[in-house]
Amino acid sequence: MSLVFPRPNSNAVHGKKDKRLMAEVNASPLKHFVTAKKKINGIFEQLGAYIKESAAFLEETYKNEELDPVTTEEQVQEVRGYLAKVAGIGEVLARRHMKVVFFGRTSNGKSSVINAMLCDKVLPSGIGHTTNCFLRVEGTDGSEAFLLTEGSEERKNIKTVNQLAHALHQDEDLDAGSLVCVMWPKAKCALLRDDLVLLDSPGIDVTTELDTWIDKFCLDADVFVLVANSESTLMQTEKSFFHKVNERLSSPNIFILNNRWDASASEPEYMDEVRRQHMDRCTNFLVEELGVVDRAQASDRIFFVSAKEVLQARVQKAQGMPEAGGALAEGFQARMFEFQNFERRFEECISQSAVKTKFEQHTVRAKQISEALRRIMDSVHVAAQEQRNYCLLTKEDRQNRLEFLDKQLDLLTMDCKCKIKKITEEVEKQVSNAMAEEIRKLHVLVDDFHLDFHPSLVVLKVYKNELHRHIEEGLGKNMSERCSTSITSALQATQTDMIEGLKPLLPSAVREQVDKLVPRQCFSLSYDLACDKLCSDFQEDISFHFSLGWTMLVNRFLGPKNTRRALMGYNDQVPRTLALTPVSTSMPPFPQSSVTQEELMVSMVTGLASLTSRTSMGVLVVGGVIWKAVGWRLIALSVGLYGLLYVYERLTWTTKAKERAFKRQFVDYASEKLQLIVSYTGSNCSHQVQQELAGVFAQLCQQVDVTRQNLEDEISDMNSKIEQLDGLQSKAKLLRNKAGWLDSELNMFTQQYLHHSK
Repeated sequence: MSLVFPRPNSNAVHGKKDKRLMAEVNASPLKHFVTAKKKINGIFEQLGAYIKESAAFLEETYKNEELDPVTTEEQVQEVRGYLAKVAGIGEVLARRHMKVVFFGRTSNGKSSVINAMLCDKVLPSGIGHTTNCFLRVEGTDGSEAFLLTEGSEERKNIKTVNQLAHALHQDEDLDAGSLVCVMWPKAKCALLRDDLVLLDSPGIDVTTELDTWIDKFCLDADVFVLVANSESTLMQTEKSFFHKVNERLSSPNIFILNNRWDASASEPEYMDEVRRQHMDRCTNFLVEELGVVDRAQASDRIFFVSAKEVLQARVQKAQGMPEAGGALAEGFQARMFEFQNFERRFEECISQSAVKTKFEQHTVRAKQISEALRRIMDSVHVAAQEQRNYCLLTKEDRQNRLEFLDKQLDLLTMDCKCKIKKITEEVEKQVSNAMAEEIRKLHVLVDDFHLDFHPSLVVLKVYKNELHRHIEEGLGKNMSERCSTSITSALQATQTDMIEGLKPLLPSAVREQVDKLVPRQCFSLSYDLACDKLCSDFQEDISFHFSLGWTMLVNRFLGPKNTRRALMGYNDQVPRTLALTPVSTSMPPFPQSSVTQEELMVSMVTGLASLTSRTSMGVLVVGGVIWKAVGWRLIALSVGLYGLLYVYERLTWTTKAKERAFKRQFVDYASEKLQLIVSYTGSNCSHQVQQELAGVFAQLCQQVDVTRQNLEDEISDMNSKIEQLDGLQSKAKLLRNKAGWLDSELNMFTQQYLHHSK
């Protein structure tokens, strides 16, 4: 990912900007401070915006409940603290300026030196206008000058120096330790345009509160200017004051101006000697006593000037008159040049010193903050990377589990289908065989049925209903004893196999509760035979039938169906109704080749019956033939026996005989009907087993589906987390690189302004 920062635009732009800045610095050493202040303020604005962005990012990340913590509350609070600190530093930097304090004994010309430097009569000076308090001179963007007294925001307008002097002396509340701000228009004074503040002081020989002055006005000063009187020498009062300053501040920048050097023009023969004496004493004071410079640097800190002459010359020049005009002492140009040299050295010193004292500490603090933020962002980036790797591994694991689950579920589904198919086929076969066996033993079950029997229709109806219920219960009980135990055992074994097969696909917590989640009810087969409906059209025939009667003989030889066909062909008006129920259904079917013989027999008997029914003559002919063949005795005996047999059968045709005939007919009929539903009953039972197993398997699959859905939800959750972590990583990396860029900007500032200042 490409990171775009404000810095890397082009070398050409930076080259032009640096040239412009260097041109400004070359124009005035004070511009060095101005450009440095502008640069450091810009860096702190960017640092503040960066910290604000970082704080918002960390707070949002910390409050993100979807992700595991990648940052801590301490880090969030730490960055918030940096935001407040940088804002405070920014406000301080915006108010920063270079400050020079002028000290000296009363009437040594401190105010005159300040006026000369400002090229205008800003402060009152001269006889009767001795400074009675601290005067702070700084620029204002307005066009009017005004005063601000300590502890008050009231602006006092001043138009002339005399008004300023009058205002200062008329204020009875001002003492030597008071501060009055003189806000002078920048348009009237070039020196005030470069963030320079000049502080004039009362004479250090008029008070004993030197320590208070130092604490109140000197601790933030960049340069101290000791204005001495060249007509005398350095006094102990002046030395004592600066010894105190040197104790409070580390190596203060001190300049010594031997003012009123124009007086030496009256005694030119002693000028060099006096100058040397002053130089030696001042050098010893700076080098030996204070130790603020070495001897090589001391010559750049001691100057011999005439502030009054310089002020007069500059005021005349501003008014368009020659600088050297008026009553000026001999050697003015040399003294003018030395004052200008002082100003140059002073500006170089104060700009470099102010940059160092005002910005170095804040620059170091900014580097510490940027480095701390870089470490925080780096830790967030690393934590997000670790969490992302964990999410990727978790996602891969869930995907592998999901793929394994799908494959195993497909295999288990096929295996369970095979098991269900196998057991249903076995159940169908077992039930069919058991039912066929029970049908063959149906007569035993029917014989076990006991109820009062009577051939009346009402009793027969009740008898049939009870018999149906007895058959239903008996067959169901016998089938259950034959099949239910083994089928239930096989069913439970298959269910156990399915559960054990699907258990590995379920989470460990669900495996222990699978018996609760998939309840297995007590299974029992239902053999719904519906005998009452199956045998509802059963019609019994319990009327008497002689065993050697014509109908019974034909029935014995041809069977019930062919008998009806033969007799109906013989005579449509049969004297009695034959039972619709076949006498025996256990006879094997005739082969296809015997159908023709049956039809031939039926046609022969039908023809014979038709022949004998056409005429009684036929009967006589047949009887005569038999008579001639066997004789009358045998015929009489046969008729007698036939009659006796008829009488016997008629007498033995009791209610019990009728009940036995009824049961026999019912067994034959019910067996035939039950044979029709053997396959249906087997299929029905196998379907029940299949439904039971399919239900258990469906419940297991439902639990697997829940597991599968949980895996898919986890994968989706991991994808969402990975996406968030990718964005979080990118943002953390961007902020980390921004911290590195700010650190490089601070290093450039240090190299360009702070190291250069050294």
